Amino acid sequence: MDKLPIRRAILSVTDKSGLTDFARFLADRQVELVSTGGTQKTLEKAGIPVTAVSDVTHFPEILGGRVKTLHPHIHAGILANKDKAEHLATLKELGIAPFDLVCVNLYDFAGAVERNLSLEQAVEEIDIGGPCMLRAAAKNFHSILVVPSPEWYPAVEEELAKDGTVSLEFRQKLASRAFDATSRYDALITSYLRP
Repeated sequence: MDKLPIRRAILSVTDKSGLTDFARFLADRQVELVSTGGTQKTLEKAGIPVTAVSDVTHFPEILGGRVKTLHPHIHAGILANKDKAEHLATLKELGIAPFDLVCVNLYDFAGAVERNLSLEQAVEEIDIGGPCMLRAAAKNFHSILVVPSPEWYPAVEEELAKDGTVSLEFRQKLASRAFDATSRYDALITSYLRP
């Protein structure tokens, strides 16, 4: 699929720079927004329509927020190949709506290290759901756009402003940036935990 229309997005960000403007841009183009915790509250406070992840999964956030997005209703919606009829049939059969855009940036583990938190406290700053969504969307860039950092918001808006779609070339470019982000994140954690 070359030109991908953006109709449904999930946003879950630690760095909220430019978030409300970006989300409003999407909402003004009739993109359905799904979100988690603090991101959802930020969007609601700005008056931007948003659906809670728990309303999509029909399951509450649990374990102090450790489990929010790790659910088939999220990951099947991210990983479905829109060029495969059997994938779309499975989504339809199970009542799962596909996503077209994943906007995620990760917990600030570097900041946790700089603040000299205890090991136990620092471990709580290791993001699990975020990297899973980034990697899933990056793997499936043929069918979804991944936005791994606020620095990409203007480029996404520019792409969408043309005709409401994003090109395959652009999606592949951002997929590579998402894998770069998760690999650097994992390297930082590896360095921190290594005895």
